[in-house]
Amino acid sequence: MSIGWWIAIILGIIILAVIFLYNSLIRLKNEIKNSLAQIDVQLKRRHDLIPNLINTVKGYAKHEKNLLTEITKERTAVMKAATMGAKAQASTKLSNALGSLMVQVENYPQLKANENFLQLQEELTGTENKISYSRQHYNDVVMSFNNKIQVFPNNIIANSLGFKQEEMFEVEESEKKNVKVEF
Repeated sequence: MSIGWWIAIILGIIILAVIFLYNSLIRLKNEIKNSLAQIDVQLKRRHDLIPNLINTVKGYAKHEKNLLTEITKERTAVMKAATMGAKAQASTKLSNALGSLMVQVENYPQLKANENFLQLQEELTGTENKISYSRQHYNDVVMSFNNKIQVFPNNIIANSLGFKQEEMFEVEESEKKNVKVEF
């Protein structure tokens, strides 16, 4: 074989490698978008459950109005958040407010026994678990994508094709502190 053939074969291999890398990056990018959409689906589900929960609690806990107002405010902030950081921050605040509500419910034995409340509490707990799993999956996919575009020689090709690192879904520093339980 002549040197021209070897050059053609080497160029062909390089072109195929670039195509393979590009396609794998596009697949990961689409998986990131899908994972983010799944988080939004669960946040929307939580968003839809909260008014029912608030209406159920209102009848029992009339003097908890500030807490119910805070939950409503944070619920709106989650749905309006445009960036991943803003969404994470608003979601954390909403989770904290919902946790405070569940602690307050302990003062209302009739509410704790109310079938509607128990069902809503169970659905909300399940939704919170799904949100947590969705965030974890999103971060796993983002990590795979970011790793792929940062390793050599992928970083050279990825940068030249315009691929940028994706932002992880992170919690606030206050969420990382130990929980203080008092009896």
